[in-house]
Amino acid sequence: MSRLFGSVRSRATLGATLVVAVALVAAGTALLLSLRANLTGEAGTRAERSAQAVASELAARTPLDKLSGLDAEDTPVQIVDEDGVLLAASEDLERISGTGTSEVTPAPAPSDEDDRDDPDDRDDDRDDDSLDPGEIAPGASYTNGTATIDGDTEDYRFAAVEVETPDRGRLTVHAGAPLAAEHSAVGTALTAMLIGFPLLLGVVAAVTWLVTGRALRPVEGIRREMAAITASEDLRRRVPEPATHDEVARLARTTNATLAALEASVERQRAFVADASHELRSPIASLRTQLEVAAAHPELLDLDGAVEDTVRLQNLAADLLLLARLDTGERPAGTRVDLAALAREAAAGREGVTVEAEPVEVSGSRGQLSRVLANLLDNAERHARERITVTVRREGGAAVVGVADDGEGVAEADRERIFERFVRLDAARSRDDGGAGLGLAIARDVAVRHGGTLTAGAAPAGGALFELRLPLAGADRGTPRA
Repeated sequence: MSRLFGSVRSRATLGATLVVAVALVAAGTALLLSLRANLTGEAGTRAERSAQAVASELAARTPLDKLSGLDAEDTPVQIVDEDGVLLAASEDLERISGTGTSEVTPAPAPSDEDDRDDPDDRDDDRDDDSLDPGEIAPGASYTNGTATIDGDTEDYRFAAVEVETPDRGRLTVHAGAPLAAEHSAVGTALTAMLIGFPLLLGVVAAVTWLVTGRALRPVEGIRREMAAITASEDLRRRVPEPATHDEVARLARTTNATLAALEASVERQRAFVADASHELRSPIASLRTQLEVAAAHPELLDLDGAVEDTVRLQNLAADLLLLARLDTGERPAGTRVDLAALAREAAAGREGVTVEAEPVEVSGSRGQLSRVLANLLDNAERHARERITVTVRREGGAAVVGVADDGEGVAEADRERIFERFVRLDAARSRDDGGAGLGLAIARDVAVRHGGTLTAGAAPAGGALFELRLPLAGADRGTPRA
């Protein structure tokens, strides 16, 4: 069962069918009740008219054996007095229920002396709601029951009307109207519903199945293409985008944007691995050559060169490890760091470096921020002629660290490219002098992970100016940019 209704299409069809079924049952029930109430009310009206007609004849002193209402074939009538004694009933009435008395045979007629009460006694017995002689009580009371006439038993709606007769006192006329039409109409409506409801539910289920299938067809296309992309590992492929403006189209566009970002990330990682392998090959090859020469000719061992290559290899491995950690989205520690003190520590022991700093605290990793300042100062030392200036200041809600040199500066077209990994602007420089091209890339990645920015510009002295902007401690860093 769970497998049968495991798809969105099946669940949508089932849900729509159930909702329509509940609505149809509720509407059908209300319709049947309303139809039954209306037909019962009409039967009650007919019964009341019959009772009113008989009561009018009684009020006009018509003898009981002359009442026209007693001759109707489909309208059973009973006339009872205040004591519940049956005075008259319809011809051929064999059985009756629901009128308060089940008698169908009238009681013997009283003598003239017994039949006529003292008018003064009747006047004394009247209460406030008594009727005048010849007056018919307004309204009627209704009951349901059965009656058998000429051997046919049917359900009836009975109406009871009271009348004050001049000669017999207060009488109650019970007249009935058959409910066969009501039963027939309700039965016909119920039969039509029992036949029509399943057909209508089948149509609803079929239409819902077709509509949901058509609506979900692009989703299935997206799923198939994603499965093919996963199997082929070809991130250049894209899912089909339907020419609509609904949620499915937005899903396809978002999926393609995700695939594009994933492709760019994979390409970046491939390029990173290739560049890292290329950069590692040079110091490893140099170190191996020196060790092989030393093994063959110990007297030619260049110990300083071997140590230098080993340190370079160690630094490159550390840079690659840090970049890998940054790429995984590692969040920096939330400790408070004084940038002014950090700048003085980074500048200590370096010639020609001037620090102009005011105490400014930020939240982050002290080690990573120290690495940023060290990389910026290393870059400035390689290009400065004589002087490097480090400034730390507060600007609005951010801390700004500036590292300026008096070198040749960075061309405006290259001010973003220099932050790419393994990029060296001077192609003629040797790897030993220019480094691996990771210092500025690491500095920017650390700045971004701390919710800040790192930009390159022109220094007042004509060289390059690198500005690091970080949120002050306690400020909301927002979402780091990737």
